[in-house]
Order: sequence, then structure tokens, then C-alpha cells
Amino acid sequence: MAAALASGTRPIVLIDGGSGAGKSTLASALLDRWPGRVSLVRLDDVYPGWDGLDAASEHVRDHVLDSATPRWQRWDWAAGAPAEWHALDPTVPLIVEGSGSLTRANRAAATLGVWVHTPPEVRKRRALSRDGNGYRPHWDRWAAQERRFAERERPQERADVMFSGL
Repeated sequence: MAAALASGTRPIVLIDGGSGAGKSTLASALLDRWPGRVSLVRLDDVYPGWDGLDAASEHVRDHVLDSATPRWQRWDWAAGAPAEWHALDPTVPLIVEGSGSLTRANRAAATLGVWVHTPPEVRKRRALSRDGNGYRPHWDRWAAQERRFAERERPQERADVMFSGL
């Protein structure tokens, strides 16, 4: 990371982990301590619905990490439809936080990969207390997507740094 900053290369940090692991908390702490400007993309704003983990991973690859015209499209959860696009400055450091961000392809474009590990029972308790009854009926469905993603992409193996979300 220091080498990227020193060389003038745009630092890109991917923070991944299961739902409720502590990714958002870590991303916020990093954002608050970053020296200078930095952009943050939270995949909770990108997932196209409860079955959208893979689509958001591809969105990061195809749009967020695009070196010429980086951008992301917000998902309107209330309308159940895509919403406005948000441009990202390609010269400003970038943090991407969310389950599904640390794929093989995305890691190749990033400076640093971070995996936040937290036991499943702790993650579930946190996620359901945070999001309540709106998330409860979707927990198993989302967790199954996270398991398939982890088996396919092995994000823990792509991480340069691992944090315990406890």
C-alpha cells in the first residue's frame, strides 16, 4: 500500500467477509484515518436484490474498477430496480466494502485485499440485530450465496490481511 501511495498509483482496497462480519465498521475506520481524499463504495448499495451477490461482484469488476471511467449504480431496494449512477474519480484512492468484492479478477486490479473473519453465529446475531425483520427471511438465501462465492473464489486466500471481526 505504501508503495502504491509513493508511486502515485491509485490505491484500491477490497474488504470482504460474510454478512455481519464487521466489514462496514472496518471500512469506516479506514476511511476516517485515510490521509487525504478517498472514495468508498459499499456493496449494500449495489446488490441488485437478495439474489445479487454475484451480480455485484461483476459490477465491481466491470464498472467500479474500470480505470478510465469508474462508476457504480445504486440499487433502489424500495423500488426493486436499478437507480442512478455515481461517478468515481479515477485518481482518488478507493475502498470497496462488501461480500463478494474479493474475487480473483477484482483482486488483480486492487492494491490490497482484506478478509474479515467472524464466526457464523456472531455474524448472524449482528446482522439480524442490525437489519431486523427485513433481513431475517433472507438470511439463509444470502448465506448460501456467500458459501458458493467463498467456495468458487476463495477470498480468504486472496487476502493480504485478515482481521477478526470480534
